[in-house]
Amino acid sequence: MTTAEPLRRWVTARARTVSARARILLWLLIVMAVALAAVALATRSALLRDADHRINGLLAQETNEFANFVQQGFDPDTGQRFTNPSPLLKVFLARQYPDPDEELIGLIDNPAARDGLDTKQQGRDHKMRRPLVEDTTSLKDILDSADNSGTLRRPDGEIRWAKVPIESAGGHHPAAFVVAVHPAGEREKATDVFHMLLAISGIALLLTTGIGWVVAGRILRPVRLVRTTAAQLTEQDLTQRIPVEGRDDIAALAETFNAMLDRLERAFAAQREFVDDAGHELRTPITIVRGHLELMGDDPAEREETVRIVMEELDRMSRIVEDLLLLAKAERPDFITPEPVQTGELTADVFVKARALGERDWQLAGAVDAEVMLDSQRITQAMVQLAQNAVQHTVMGQRVSIGSRDVGDRIELYVADSGPGVQPQDAEVIFERFRRGTARRGSRATGAGLGLAIVKAIAEGHGGHVELRPTEGGGATFVLVLQKEATP
Repeated sequence: MTTAEPLRRWVTARARTVSARARILLWLLIVMAVALAAVALATRSALLRDADHRINGLLAQETNEFANFVQQGFDPDTGQRFTNPSPLLKVFLARQYPDPDEELIGLIDNPAARDGLDTKQQGRDHKMRRPLVEDTTSLKDILDSADNSGTLRRPDGEIRWAKVPIESAGGHHPAAFVVAVHPAGEREKATDVFHMLLAISGIALLLTTGIGWVVAGRILRPVRLVRTTAAQLTEQDLTQRIPVEGRDDIAALAETFNAMLDRLERAFAAQREFVDDAGHELRTPITIVRGHLELMGDDPAEREETVRIVMEELDRMSRIVEDLLLLAKAERPDFITPEPVQTGELTADVFVKARALGERDWQLAGAVDAEVMLDSQRITQAMVQLAQNAVQHTVMGQRVSIGSRDVGDRIELYVADSGPGVQPQDAEVIFERFRRGTARRGSRATGAGLGLAIVKAIAEGHGGHVELRPTEGGGATFVLVLQKEATP
């Protein structure tokens, strides 16, 4: 086991202890927090980028204006072009009005000056920590620099600058016009907007927490009802149902859960009925066996008769148990083992076997010659069971027909008798376990009511079904309807 495995299990265990409502809200808050943070960061980045573009534009604008003035300006005192950088800078700066974070400075390299520079400035009352005009060292570096623009990173704050050198003539000292911008103000504005967005995001998250908690509770209310209803369900009480409201996915979930409960209730009811019927069917032969054994005397003839009755009842119990096991096996996937079978040969084999069940007017009504994928043993078992059922409800000499026919994409195998038939009210119940038709029960009907249920299970195992149809002239016809290409 790796070292990360215990941590993963702990996280999984903790996640299971958190309610679905809290998890939904937590994920919603995480997604919103990430989205809002991304928006705030993107806004700040965009503001800083715009500020950088504005500073670059401002530097280019001021230097271009000065360059044009140098080429086209005139000294107001002489009316001639400027030949001295000092009046040039003085006149130009007097006509400028810089932005709050901007400095316009004229520099003249004068060794005789105290700091080696003559400076001329035009600007507002700047609120920066230390204006560039007061930083003689930085001004000297800018004047001596071979570049016309750059960035100064000082302890007192960063400065973006650009300069226009003034060509010296007539022995004048080197000079330059410098534009300096302090970006701290623009960056502080971007930071203020960023902080404001964070504050708004925090308020939005708080509102989302409250609203999301309420909305998640309303959405998950049917789920809580499902959980509460499931906790109240017992094997004895499956009547609880969830109220369905609306037509959304939650309502569909409630309807599905209610349908599942309906199926469970029917299944448990059928199970209880099955157990009751099975107990009743087995209790009767047990009572008969016990009664005869308790009353059995010493007379050899009486003992022989008792043994015969006991063996018959034990055989009946054995058949009931075997039928129950067969019906239980019908739920397994290996109940049916299909293989290619010739229906004509199968029909003839069933007819031969059925003739031994009783003295009836047996007739082979027809045998279709087709090859179908089916389990011949199970189909034979079902057909023989139908033939046995026909024998039990007919008398000697009555007609019983066995046959098969091709009906489009289906194959039908049938057993038709000329007995009393089946009442309409019994047609739906005779295929259920331990159920017998009232009109067909008589002294000869000694079965447990499992034969037709087995026939139905075999037909459905082949992907088909069994039908009850009336026989022309009176009687009942049981038909196994199987698909030619059906796959069990």
